[in-house]
Amino acid sequence: LDSSIWSNALVELFLEVGNKNANSFWAANLPLEEEIHSGASAELRATFIRRKYRERKYRRVLEGFQDLEQLNKALCAAVVTPDVQKTMALVFSGADVMCATGDPTVSTPYLLAQRAGQRLQMEFLHQNKLTESCMTPYMTRRWCTLEGGYLSYYENERSPSAISRVDVTEVVSLAVNNTETMTGAGAVFTVELYLQTERALTVGAETQETQHDWILALTKVTLFEGLVRRDSELIGRLYYKEGHDLYHWRLGWFVLEGSALHFSPGEQEGDEEVLQLKQLQELTVSTHMEGEDKIQVLLMVEGRRALYIHAFNRMDFAVWHSAITLAAGTDGKALGNQQLTKNGVPIIVDSCIAFVTQYGLCQEGVYQRPGDPGRVALLLEEFTRDARNVKLRKKEHHLEDVTDTLKSFLSQSEDALLTKELYPYWVSTLDEKDERKRVKKYLTFIKSLPKINRSTLEALLQHLYRIQQCSDLNNMPSEKLASVFSSCLFQTQGQTPQEASVVNDLIGNYTTIFSVSLQSFIGSLCIMFSLCLTSSVCLNVAYVVFEQLSPSMRSGEFAETALSMNSVTFDAEDSWITFEVIENGELERPLHHSEKILEQVLKWSSLECPSSAFLVLKKFPGAKRVTDEKGTVYKCCSDLQTVGSNYLKFNDGSSKLLSGHKFQDKYVVLHTGRLLLYRDIKVSTLLFSLSSVKCYLGLKKKLKPPTRYQKTNSVQPKL
Repeated sequence: LDSSIWSNALVELFLEVGNKNANSFWAANLPLEEEIHSGASAELRATFIRRKYRERKYRRVLEGFQDLEQLNKALCAAVVTPDVQKTMALVFSGADVMCATGDPTVSTPYLLAQRAGQRLQMEFLHQNKLTESCMTPYMTRRWCTLEGGYLSYYENERSPSAISRVDVTEVVSLAVNNTETMTGAGAVFTVELYLQTERALTVGAETQETQHDWILALTKVTLFEGLVRRDSELIGRLYYKEGHDLYHWRLGWFVLEGSALHFSPGEQEGDEEVLQLKQLQELTVSTHMEGEDKIQVLLMVEGRRALYIHAFNRMDFAVWHSAITLAAGTDGKALGNQQLTKNGVPIIVDSCIAFVTQYGLCQEGVYQRPGDPGRVALLLEEFTRDARNVKLRKKEHHLEDVTDTLKSFLSQSEDALLTKELYPYWVSTLDEKDERKRVKKYLTFIKSLPKINRSTLEALLQHLYRIQQCSDLNNMPSEKLASVFSSCLFQTQGQTPQEASVVNDLIGNYTTIFSVSLQSFIGSLCIMFSLCLTSSVCLNVAYVVFEQLSPSMRSGEFAETALSMNSVTFDAEDSWITFEVIENGELERPLHHSEKILEQVLKWSSLECPSSAFLVLKKFPGAKRVTDEKGTVYKCCSDLQTVGSNYLKFNDGSSKLLSGHKFQDKYVVLHTGRLLLYRDIKVSTLLFSLSSVKCYLGLKKKLKPPTRYQKTNSVQPKL
């Protein structure tokens, strides 16, 4: 423990109070349905903590106290006894830690506890002396003024002197409660002021309009008035660094509004930036050393930008961290409440689509086979808890469970993807017999959808369009897909032929509705290739007609089709081979004659940069012709029965802590289709045995091979 914070007296105090005693006050009225469970997400925990401590929603209400004076009198009596729990209940119910005792020699409760020798009482009062409240549950109204940069409050408007005052220029953050809080003075809308000196002050107004007026007045003094919005939840100053300068901290002005974090260096108008917290790819906290001080730093990554922030003190940082974590999480069933990708699509939808595309595109009856209800419910819960950290893997998840998870999410979403308000318009469009006119009407409806519905619908229809393009393998034409998804998209209890017809129209006309040309759609699948006519001349070909590129097309047929389409003459004896090129051209491999082109191309979606991969056709002098049992002629590059063995430089891609990404000598044997790796020629211990591999030839710069001239084999298991 940090001894500068956790003194012996503080540790004793925590042991004396304990969770059970503390919760007997803070959670005395906690409903069973709102209890937090051990597997709850960080977002749910943040919400629970806010309701428990900030809103005091579940606290025990002390009986027999009519006003603050009675509370303070009871506090003075309690601090001279060992009953710390009673003192805690009184202070957290509104008693003033710094109230007057009436004794000039021991004028505060702390001094009373000190004279009585109550060490734990002294520690408790010391830890809570910096928290004030202008509007606690038992306080009456105070007359407040904001003048000369000071917030002062009085007993009433006729009082000649202030009870206390706060230098507003020390305010670093304002936490706004946009819902009513019940107090002894009635329902109020509160604002919490956090100061540089780790003090917190709570003020309240009877109406939200008055609350907003006070916020504007307070922020005008602290100079960040321009960023305030009507629905601001947290306003303040933070240190940050991002973008081009990650070496120097700058002071910025931040406003949290819903799930949008607005910030500006405050140097000039119009330089405000916005971070969409629902679309964060990373949200982590770390501890840094700034000189001799430890500071907590919050990292937020959205798309290609990273923003680091830290606060003036620990209390202020905790407020921002909690609020940002809550805003970035899933907080409901509506589409807008989900964690999103950088394209504004719910992560759960994007993840399920990617998994089905990679492993289910050619599976017969995909989306028709039912999953296990228990596993589906668990997967839905995991996505709801924290979608960013759910990784779908073939070994851990079943295809049917993933497809049912996607359908269940769309069916259970708070708002239908196609919106219930537009339902009669979608269906009535079927009265139009001209398909082009129907599509034009569909396009009008789609443009009127909320942004997140529109982006999600586009992603889903693109996926279903790909599925039906492979219907000769998966037996799922657009009619079947429409039958499966119509009730999900409209959220109707039953399924009508009209609903299915609308969805069928949307799937079949996807490229027209979203202005996706055939060429650009194929480009999104990264089906690009170069035609190497000679060793020095390459003809770049932009695309292959999609209809001719069937899901069952294999590499040999693809090569001949591409050559014919580009009017390239070739002899029957020519050995044209299709090569897959990845890592921006650093690695390549000849495709086996049995590999299907479309299946291979779709797997590029798992690469860090899918658009950097492409196909190359070129003559391969080392290839020889073989004929299968059906009489089909293929080009084969080598004989798998060949026995080869030698020492090779080997890197297994393990952690830097283990290998430092260094290449090591390993004894490698290739025999009867098996690649065997041994630690040493004299050692019989087998490191790996792979019966099916993809072997890429090239010079991958990131791996730092032993020499700049040596070509390195990068071996990956065949997917």
